Amino acid sequence: MLIEFRIKDYAVIHDLTLELGSGLSALSGETGAGKSIIVGALSLLLGERAASDTVRTGAERAMVEAVFDVATYPKLRVQLDDLGIEAEDGLLILRREVAAVGRNRAWINESPTTARTVGELGRSLVDLHGQHEHQTLLRKDTQRHILDAFGEAEEDASAVEEAYEELVGLEAKLRELQDHRRELASRVDFLRFQMRELEEADVQSGEEEALTEESGRLENSEELLGATTRIHDELYSAEGALTDKVSGLAQTLARLKEWDPVLEGPHEELQGAYHALAEVGRDLSDYVGGLRHDPGRLEEVRSRLDLIHSLKRKYGPTAEDVIASRDRVRAELDEVEDGGWDEDILAAEVDRTRSDLIAAAARLSEKRQAAATRLEEEVEALLPNLGLPAGTFKVQMDTLPEVKSRGAESIEFLVSVNAGFPPSSLARVASGGELSRVMLTLKAILAQVDQVPTLVFDEIDAGIGGQVASLVAAKLKDVARYHQVFVVTHLPQLASQARSHLLVEKDEREGLAVTAVRGLTGDARVREIARMLGGDPESETSQDHARELLAAGD
Repeated sequence: MLIEFRIKDYAVIHDLTLELGSGLSALSGETGAGKSIIVGALSLLLGERAASDTVRTGAERAMVEAVFDVATYPKLRVQLDDLGIEAEDGLLILRREVAAVGRNRAWINESPTTARTVGELGRSLVDLHGQHEHQTLLRKDTQRHILDAFGEAEEDASAVEEAYEELVGLEAKLRELQDHRRELASRVDFLRFQMRELEEADVQSGEEEALTEESGRLENSEELLGATTRIHDELYSAEGALTDKVSGLAQTLARLKEWDPVLEGPHEELQGAYHALAEVGRDLSDYVGGLRHDPGRLEEVRSRLDLIHSLKRKYGPTAEDVIASRDRVRAELDEVEDGGWDEDILAAEVDRTRSDLIAAAARLSEKRQAAATRLEEEVEALLPNLGLPAGTFKVQMDTLPEVKSRGAESIEFLVSVNAGFPPSSLARVASGGELSRVMLTLKAILAQVDQVPTLVFDEIDAGIGGQVASLVAAKLKDVARYHQVFVVTHLPQLASQARSHLLVEKDEREGLAVTAVRGLTGDARVREIARMLGGDPESETSQDHARELLAAGD
């Protein structure tokens, strides 16, 4: 609900604050006083394009701000949560600024945002009738939601949307699987060639390192054999070998330590050196015995390394990558051969979900058709009472080529307000007043299911009077049981039904026209109703008539 609306430096408005309550509020005033300016300012919060020429003469920027109480509107709270906006104490503040020169700005609860986001939220909070751009009922999506709510088909609509989303997801997976299998199938011969090549090569983990080591040994076998043999002989087997000399020295220390125990340490260290040298000699003996010069084996090793290097260029950069590629190619070939089973399962799931979607859409269509028939009858029954005796209303349901997330049909409300003319789109109704009355008819019927909390009617009284005006007023009051209703009017029948009455007045300050608004009560309201009746607001007769209207509205 809109609880406060502030306008600053907008057109002829200097600084104006409207405090609004629940139920029906009326805004009246002389022609040209500025009522349309107030509605225009409100339209800024509903996404209207901001024009710099709306900034009041002498001001740098215009500001429009609205405070809403959203505590009792859970669906709006969900929308705010989706936007990451917290309504502290249940209050939501929308604000836009229009600069005379420079950049325009917008805020939600003091946080900078875009005018588009403010407009989206504003349209969820206020329905403005009289300016086509901001009438949510002109949008087909809104019309569909209203028909579903009217026909108690919202759960069925949700079931269709969920089934459709599931189907779209499954179809995407199936296409991905089919595309992947086709891609694999298109190169299956190449995959099989790779598999033969990799399996025949049978590269093993660590093999390259072992072959590289063996290749180095075979390539230098002659030098290795000569050098290690010489070292072995000098250490261990030749006459005067180093081990023999160390052994003799150790024996000498063994005798000497008998005379001086201090030599026990050097004797043990020399004995250790002898055993270490002897161990090296035996190891070299084994090495020399196993070493061979084998040109044939060297060629084999080189050939194997060349093969591994060739495979690394194709599948590398390492031998481990070659091994991993063999496993990958094997898995892709298995997928070509076995993937059909997965595709069949997924295709069956797609068919099942599509059948569920079609069945859910059929149930929804049945409810929609029944709701459309009832809605047509109820709207057409009310139109004559609102000054549209030739009015007709239809819910057009066109079957779609295939079921979509919104169901099996498109939905649009059609209306005709003149005899002999076929119903057409609501957006094509020529007169703002006629459109407002059609909207009022719908609101009267749909008041309990429509979720927009605040309704603003402008031009609703165009071309009507007398009994029709009284009927329109009664309908507005009825709608105000479920919504906050704000009506801009010239009709005393409408103004007298309002819970609160605001008067728009134009004055002149410092050579500039200024619009102001004040609340009317008591005698002031009686005089305004008398003026609207067309009589002398100061005459007792006019005031008595005004009091009768006000008494009838209580």
